[in-house]
Amino acid sequence: MSERIFGTDGVRGKANDKLTAKLALELGMAAGKWIHDHPDTDEKRPFVIVGRDPRLSGDMLEAALSAGLASMGVDVRLVDVIPTPGVSQLVISQGAAAGVVLSASHNPYQDNGIKFFGRDGKKLHDSIEDNISDLLDNVASFTLPMDDNIGFVHFVPELTQEYATLVKATVADFGEKPLGGLKLVMDCANGAAHRLGPEIYRDLGAEVTVLSDAPDGININANCGSTKTKTMRAKTRELGADAGIAFDGDADRVMLSDSEGNEVDGDQMMAMIALNLKRKEKLTGNMVVATIMSNLGLEKALEEAGTLLHRTQVGDRYVSQAMEELGAVVGGEQSGHILLPSITPTGDGMVTALQVLAIMHETGKSLSELAGVVRKYPRKLVGLKVQNLKGWDKDAEIQAAIKQTEQRVGKPIWVSVRASGTEPLIRVMVQDDSMSQAEVDKTVEDMSEVIYRKLGKA
Repeated sequence: MSERIFGTDGVRGKANDKLTAKLALELGMAAGKWIHDHPDTDEKRPFVIVGRDPRLSGDMLEAALSAGLASMGVDVRLVDVIPTPGVSQLVISQGAAAGVVLSASHNPYQDNGIKFFGRDGKKLHDSIEDNISDLLDNVASFTLPMDDNIGFVHFVPELTQEYATLVKATVADFGEKPLGGLKLVMDCANGAAHRLGPEIYRDLGAEVTVLSDAPDGININANCGSTKTKTMRAKTRELGADAGIAFDGDADRVMLSDSEGNEVDGDQMMAMIALNLKRKEKLTGNMVVATIMSNLGLEKALEEAGTLLHRTQVGDRYVSQAMEELGAVVGGEQSGHILLPSITPTGDGMVTALQVLAIMHETGKSLSELAGVVRKYPRKLVGLKVQNLKGWDKDAEIQAAIKQTEQRVGKPIWVSVRASGTEPLIRVMVQDDSMSQAEVDKTVEDMSEVIYRKLGKA
């Protein structure tokens, strides 16, 4: 194709604009052919697990994608609305050839996405996505199976309960009721966790007050969820709950609140989980993998405990690759997308929050006390809506401004300027351990002015 259709998190776009039913159909056909061209040695008839979040365009794209897969002789098992990590888990437990999720995660309802998982329950490598993209250009020439070789489409929502069982098993070492006595507030983002989230946490012993659990197709992530935690934090403080939990639309990420309504982010969660594992001598590799976006406070908290922080470029796929290469068991992003490969194959907001809450229950410490190990250093992140992203990374004036900022800060890794992989934005982040917050803010403002002048403000 003229441009790579897969972004950092699958195929994303506005439904019925960039992401059409026709594209979903053809992606299903291309993926189906790739599956048949790369059979498992024991596989008689391949099948794929397909799940989605409850946004409006999900039914349309699910039907088109399923038709494409079935037309290539691949059976489809539809599990209906389920968190993204649920599909990942079910691919492994069911022995599927692949998994597909229809979701745009934390984006508004107008957007949607198609994300593929391989047999190992992990995101496809770039090379496989490129192969599927190449096949997409040639779907008109495919030889279609006939007669009983056409794929079946089965509706199996009962498999969501298998996923719930797998989630609960991740805290089995903490006792029969690892959340016993905890009072929680849970914001389900009107998304994929609206049924399973409250059910799982109550089964594990928690008292749960639920927010944003009535999806209507268009209210997913609308002033709620992990990117808009204000309501959840206020309710947590109002009720005097032990913690608040906010998932995003597909529940692969989570943000927390302590009892006073203070947000607890991914950096703090990684520190809590890693240091608890270190205490139990289970922190393989004695390191955590995070992106350049993580606050310096995480780095320094781990350093004080004699643990390393390895940084990667932005994107959970890069964190995952580094963790695999280094043998790390804790990694993730400040946004609350946490990777714990020893207990789940992909980022899972419900699993992540359970680990933190179980540590609270086990140690008797409050979330505020546990999260306090990470001191937040001055940091500023902005998303700049520009008129044209094309060529931004080769613009001489923008690149000079980046170099100047890196010199001003002292460490290049503490400066990040990048195009969003899911939205039409340039994201600028600066942090420092010697500047004041006002100085960091001014540094970001100066760079933003250059970017707006060169690319135009949208």
